Amino acid sequence: MTALTARLRALQSWQVTLAIALAALGFLVAAQLRSEGPRVRYTSQERSPLIETVVSLQRNQDALKSRILELNGQIRDLQGRGEGAAVLVRDLNDQLENARIAAGLVPLEGPGLVLQIADSTLPVPSGATGADYVISAQDLRTVVDALWQAGAEAIAINGERVTAVTAISDIGGTILVNYAYLTPPYQLTALGPKGLYDRLTAVPSFAELVRTRADAFGLQFGFAEPEKVVVPAYAGPVNLTAGRPGPPSQPPASGGP
Repeated sequence: MTALTARLRALQSWQVTLAIALAALGFLVAAQLRSEGPRVRYTSQERSPLIETVVSLQRNQDALKSRILELNGQIRDLQGRGEGAAVLVRDLNDQLENARIAAGLVPLEGPGLVLQIADSTLPVPSGATGADYVISAQDLRTVVDALWQAGAEAIAINGERVTAVTAISDIGGTILVNYAYLTPPYQLTALGPKGLYDRLTAVPSFAELVRTRADAFGLQFGFAEPEKVVVPAYAGPVNLTAGRPGPPSQPPASGGP
């Protein structure tokens, strides 16, 4: 211990200072190397995998963008088809509604004419035919035909809609219209343009009916032109039991008419 103490005392002060400085420098160098070691390994060893990951993610993102654009195109295409289908459905519905109106399956209202016809109240002269003094199915058919000629768009007789397949027939003391047995007075409601009665009286068949039936036998005719008339829908069966589509027409042979 004494020898070591004597040796330390023999050292110069500058040597002690230098030794301390070198030790401190070594410590700092070691600390610096220890702190930079992981960073060096990170940048040198992990850089390549990170780049590959970034590139892979970029490729996936580009693929997703392309898929999104593709799906948007398909959506626009489907929307276009849907709009076309909606237009087609609306057009078909309009055609169906027009067909239902033409077939008399839809009630209608508007300006028109109410015409009432009743049997004669005159006594039947001896030797005369009693049928001449009552309304017949032929009389109603004549009036209906004259109303069509005058511009009527819809007609009903005592609430029975007259359609393309309506039959007006004499059955005993009544008149059969569609599937209903009607008795006088007969009220014909016609939907049409204003002034329909004036148009009706200008139809020769109606004028002849009034002359030969009303003037000669006393059949009663009355009319009114309200602001609005209502023609009910046809309420009978609409299914054909005997009809069927015919064969398609064949084109004429070459050189034929």
